[in-house]
Amino acid sequence: MALRHKELIKFAIVGGTTFVIDAAIFYFLKLTVLEEKPVTAKIISGVIAVICSYILNREWTFQDRGGRETHHEAMLFFGVSGVGVVLSFLPLWVSRYVLHLQVPDVSFTVENIADFVSAFIIGNILQMIFRFWSMRRWVFPDELEAEASINAARD
Repeated sequence: MALRHKELIKFAIVGGTTFVIDAAIFYFLKLTVLEEKPVTAKIISGVIAVICSYILNREWTFQDRGGRETHHEAMLFFGVSGVGVVLSFLPLWVSRYVLHLQVPDVSFTVENIADFVSAFIIGNILQMIFRFWSMRRWVFPDELEAEASINAARD
């Protein structure tokens, strides 16, 4: 079963790694220089995590897929990931600016729990589902396998 779902398992490991990177940078920024701008902190941490994700997914998770030129593949990856970053910070934006789950309306503890749940649980689930589907479909499709089948049929 693990062999059958090896890409999903690798994608989840990369996701866990970039989750730690994203969370560490987000909380560092949110608790220091961007204390008043948590959405900006989330966007910055998300962009850095996306760059790490590209490197890890290209070199490890989807190493047997693709076939496109690197610049084209990177453009697709960062386009899909840009949508993922938006999906990850939208719940935080709603939590902060629609539901007003921030100090002084709620306690500091409630604010941080709401930030974590909205940005890292809801936001990451939304972006992870979208990104895995999009990566397999558009960024790292099975072009190498399809190309090999076409070449085998010609021979």
